[in-house]
Amino acid sequence: MTEGHNQEVKPQLTLTPALDDAPAPELVAQPAATPAAADEGAAQLDDSMLTNDEKQMVDSFAQQIDVRDSTTILQYGAGAQKKMADFSETALASVRTKDLGEVGGLITDVVTELRGFDATEEKGLFGFFKKGANKVDALRTRYDKAEANVSKIVEALKGHQMTLMKDAATLDKMYELNLTYFKELTMYLLAGKKKLAEVRAGELAQLTEQARVSGRAEDAQAAQDFEAMCTRFEKKLGDLDLTRTIAMQTAPQIRLVQNNEIVLVEKIQTTIVNTIPLWKSQMVLALGIANSAEAVRAQNAVTNMTNDLLKKNAELLHSSTVDVAKESERGIVDIETLKNTNETLIKTFDEVMQIQAEGRQKRAEAEAEMRRMEADLKQKMLEIPRV
Repeated sequence: MTEGHNQEVKPQLTLTPALDDAPAPELVAQPAATPAAADEGAAQLDDSMLTNDEKQMVDSFAQQIDVRDSTTILQYGAGAQKKMADFSETALASVRTKDLGEVGGLITDVVTELRGFDATEEKGLFGFFKKGANKVDALRTRYDKAEANVSKIVEALKGHQMTLMKDAATLDKMYELNLTYFKELTMYLLAGKKKLAEVRAGELAQLTEQARVSGRAEDAQAAQDFEAMCTRFEKKLGDLDLTRTIAMQTAPQIRLVQNNEIVLVEKIQTTIVNTIPLWKSQMVLALGIANSAEAVRAQNAVTNMTNDLLKKNAELLHSSTVDVAKESERGIVDIETLKNTNETLIKTFDEVMQIQAEGRQKRAEAEAEMRRMEADLKQKMLEIPRV
């Protein structure tokens, strides 16, 4: 609260209020004796909130009230009523409903931004881990975008927080002023009721008794006129009492508005110092987990590839070694080849010998046949008769 707010505003009582913006001068007078009858009217109001000096001020002020003065009756407490009316206008202007709505909307925007960040992927952050390094980059990009948006909202929230804190301090001052006006109106009412009870028990009772005893019309008229002045003053006190009631109702309304603003300040503070830092720390952890998961995935891929390569190389080495060993133990010409060649040669010789034998047999048979044919021819030639 500013230094000006620490300055106590004291109640002021005056019979000649300045109805402009200038403060009414405080009336200070010496305490005077008050008739016992005056306490009866004042007992209706609770004066426990007044200090001893303020109670003395009420007693002194009551003695200066002239019920016969129409101007006094008309302006009695008018300064306090005007200050209360001006105060009500100030109170209405200070209720920043637009700020309350904007702050609520900004806090909702923060929640929406944070929820929207995590709701993009169907199964949360682990959905990124299963889809490769490009998803980690996408996560980081979305985090940067969300962080930028949240930072803008936070800056706006800080501005509203300062405004609400200033408004809360202003409402404190307004509450003090309202309490002062309430006390001032109470003092006007106490002084007026004291004076009214005093004149009714004193001067009015005397005029009434004098009119009854004398029976003169002018005495009766004087008593009636004075009674009318007392009634007008009583009505004026009723108006002040109504204004006092308004001041009494304004106090909890100010505290209610102030409490709402303080609650919003606390929510903003919680959002700035707890919610958003927690979200950022969790996102740092999420990015770290994502990078670790991607590193594990890459390491697994390298390990699997290395194992597969070792297995393939081992199989290739085995196959190559066996082939080399077999080849090294193999002769220039296989025994099977030699055996086959030998069998082929023997078979060739057998076939050649068979062909030669068959040829000799056929030649022998042909020669025998030719001999037979030759013999038959000679026989036939011998059988032919000679001429």
